[in-house]
Amino acid sequence: MRSPFSRIVGYACAAVGAAFFSTKAIFIKLAFQDQLDAALFLAYRMIFATPVFVAIGLWAYARRRANGEPPPDAASIAWAAFIGLIGYYVASAFDFAGLMYISASLERLVLFTYPLFVMLIGAVLYHEAPSGFGIAAAVVTYIGLAIVFAVDLPQGGRNTAIGTALVLGAAISFAWHQILAQRVIPRLGSALFTSIALTAAGIACVLHQAILGSGSFAAPPRFLWLAFGCALVATVLPTFLINAGLARVSPSAVSMIATVSPVVTIGLAVSLLGEPFTLADAVGSSLVLLGVGLFTWGDSRARRTAANRAGADPPSKTSAR
Repeated sequence: MRSPFSRIVGYACAAVGAAFFSTKAIFIKLAFQDQLDAALFLAYRMIFATPVFVAIGLWAYARRRANGEPPPDAASIAWAAFIGLIGYYVASAFDFAGLMYISASLERLVLFTYPLFVMLIGAVLYHEAPSGFGIAAAVVTYIGLAIVFAVDLPQGGRNTAIGTALVLGAAISFAWHQILAQRVIPRLGSALFTSIALTAAGIACVLHQAILGSGSFAAPPRFLWLAFGCALVATVLPTFLINAGLARVSPSAVSMIATVSPVVTIGLAVSLLGEPFTLADAVGSSLVLLGVGLFTWGDSRARRTAANRAGADPPSKTSAR
């Protein structure tokens, strides 16, 4: 059992990690002031971040060998790379492109709805019936999102619609990443899985700029420094901090703490980017946070209940054998 101090450290790591993750949109928006090229910024972000994750992968593999575990099978490695392409390449490409059209505040709120897409995909493809609590949380969330969207639409017009659609694509892609990752991480371990997934995504991001983008990697120094900051502060550091938090407190606690992310993004967007924040924005944002927070809380409670029931059930005749 973890000591109170260890739990406090875990909560702090999770909170700081979530806050760092939320700075991504700010780095991107600041970089776009110099050069409006989402693919180039994404490529440089991964150029700076990928070597760190390669090192993590080598460490995880060496540790696996030292513990006498068998080397990972080719199928698991291929799945990890594929899932990385969905969650860190496709989702990021949609997300970064969306930020060319909409505010950082709206982007974070739209992206923050991905847990609800996890629920919907599970219901449609895996016949996991959503609870009434989950449906109610989804309704609250999207009412809030509709309010914020309606506030931004008159000013942004077509751009608001395009940007929101792109970031919704990112949310759906990341939801798929979450669903598929749950089935592969147990085979590889979190560190090795993350390394393979992010390395594959990093290679894809660089190839995207070279083949599908402008093909040029020329950028002003400020743009490069912001890409480096995004890689370090919004990618590498929060990954370590969230993992440190997960090692000390429950995943449900980390998920609940992550609800601070949109609040931090909105605060930074208003203070650093000068984005407007009206009463309607506040109401809509509050509903989005409330909906996703309620969904996360209800889902974690349902999982705990199911786990307790499974532990309390007497073994069947089959399992007794």
